[in-house]
Amino acid sequence: MKFFNTLGRSLEEFHSIEPGVVKMYTCGPTLWNSPHIGNYRTFVFEDFLRRYLRYRGYKVVQIMNLTDVDDRIIKTCREENLDYRELTEKYAKEFFDDLEFLNVAPADRYPRATDHIPEMVAIIEGLILKGNAYRGDDDSIYYKIALFPDYGKLSGLVLSELKPGARVRVDDYGKDAAQDFALWKAWDAADGKIFWETTLGRGRPGWHIECSAMSMKYLGEHFDIHTGGVDNIFPHHENEIAQSEAFTGKKFVNYWLHAEWLLVDNQKMAKRLGNFITVKNIRDQGIGGAALRLLFLSGHYRMQQNFTEESLQQASHSLDRLNEFVSRLRSLSSENSLRQENTREIEPLVKQTRDSFVAALDNDLDTPRALSAVYEFVTKSNKIMDSGIHGERGANLLLEFMLKDFNEVFAVIQVKQQTENELPPVARDLLRKREEARRAKNWTEADLLREELLKIGIRVQDTPQGQKWRLEKT
Repeated sequence: MKFFNTLGRSLEEFHSIEPGVVKMYTCGPTLWNSPHIGNYRTFVFEDFLRRYLRYRGYKVVQIMNLTDVDDRIIKTCREENLDYRELTEKYAKEFFDDLEFLNVAPADRYPRATDHIPEMVAIIEGLILKGNAYRGDDDSIYYKIALFPDYGKLSGLVLSELKPGARVRVDDYGKDAAQDFALWKAWDAADGKIFWETTLGRGRPGWHIECSAMSMKYLGEHFDIHTGGVDNIFPHHENEIAQSEAFTGKKFVNYWLHAEWLLVDNQKMAKRLGNFITVKNIRDQGIGGAALRLLFLSGHYRMQQNFTEESLQQASHSLDRLNEFVSRLRSLSSENSLRQENTREIEPLVKQTRDSFVAALDNDLDTPRALSAVYEFVTKSNKIMDSGIHGERGANLLLEFMLKDFNEVFAVIQVKQQTENELPPVARDLLRKREEARRAKNWTEADLLREELLKIGIRVQDTPQGQKWRLEKT
């Protein structure tokens, strides 16, 4: 299994520090507004990575932080006259609702920055003692990057080209402003009531020190994988490495994996351009989370991906095809017919597909190639079933691959097979009326009822076996 390591910019064979165990830290959201779907492309990629590691036999410990204090949170609280806890709780709830919608499995922990102030203070005090940090004339504490010779090894910046002795207090900045960065920000009037009284003085932490403190507390001073979007490489992850390694004297992380930008109609998302799309926007269109998840995974995580209405519709159609295939297999595997058992074609097809599937994902999570193998598998399997030579055991072999291999990591197939009795009465009534309309060949009425069902989260497809339905949310 090989991953492209941003640290060194090369494809490297993966080996965990502790055999059979992977410790992974993923940068979570900053709770100041609604993340856009580009952020969720990264979160889905991280979920996919963890699922695949588990599929390959590893025990995975995943930590995802929640940033609940930073410059943007303070600015928003000041402008809207909010308590920071009120603001961050609102967006934390929205974040977890979105993760559930996208079938992102929960991390082992979601530590919050404000719960780890003592750990941050301890690291900063250690850096001061080592001479890697100093107090500025504004009473804030800064990291001295000139004393860390490896500064720039993740992002490719050259230390000699940086401005000597210059400082930057804000959390997020461009490459032309790479300077000594704030570890601890002394309180000023703009912070209002958001501050902590510590041995460093009254103030609050900088963004970068938060992740170092939380990752090392729960994963140790040296761990396996750190992930995020490409926008995190500099300054955030570069600064994490510098402060963590200066503090411990150890290598911080072995593998750095970063997901590329998601564009909208070939442009970066921006509210001023009117193309800032949230998960709620997708949900309000009646599109299921599984379709959006499949869209994200249809592109390689290290390649920029262009989101369009057409690409979302294509993902929905592909998902319909997969769900219809699984539904067909479920029906055949439980029909208890006297059909002749014949797995002569099926067994080699399953083995060949599984081998291709694993080979693709072992090669830096090549999801497009893995999906191509699965779609070819669906086509060939349908031809075998159309021939009538498969039997119950054959259908079960095909179904096992779809649910225990493919869906173990892609997580887009509705695993639980619902029955009509589980639906609310209004849904059952609409399905009955639509079936009656179909039998009467009243296609206009059937289409209208299909739209009514979609509004309440039920997607209906007409198949040779009759009307089939599924809930949109996986």
